[in-house]
Amino acid sequence: MNIMQMMKQAQSLQKKLKDTQEELAKTEITGEAAGGAVKVVCDGQGKFKSISLSAEAINPDAPDSVDPEMIEMLEDVISTAIFNASDKASKEMETKMKAVTGGINIPGLNL
Repeated sequence: MNIMQMMKQAQSLQKKLKDTQEELAKTEITGEAAGGAVKVVCDGQGKFKSISLSAEAINPDAPDSVDPEMIEMLEDVISTAIFNASDKASKEMETKMKAVTGGINIPGLNL
């Protein structure tokens, strides 16, 4: 195989990787617990998108006593905490990976 063929293959692979990453970013995956009382949605890259709580998840003995505004507030504070932790983890990974690579941009590492 000559160098031109290798370059074409590398470009093709890079495009496929980019297309796949874009497709995964648009994909939504839902995880459930407690018989569907708690639902979490992530994208195909594992990034948190949202959480949904039912009244049964908060007070299984008396779900009718749970204020819908309380559910919304809990969803918001949990989402904020998850986004905050995820952002910190991404920044930490970026810092550590840059230390390993010496700041060189390596395709596919998303630095």
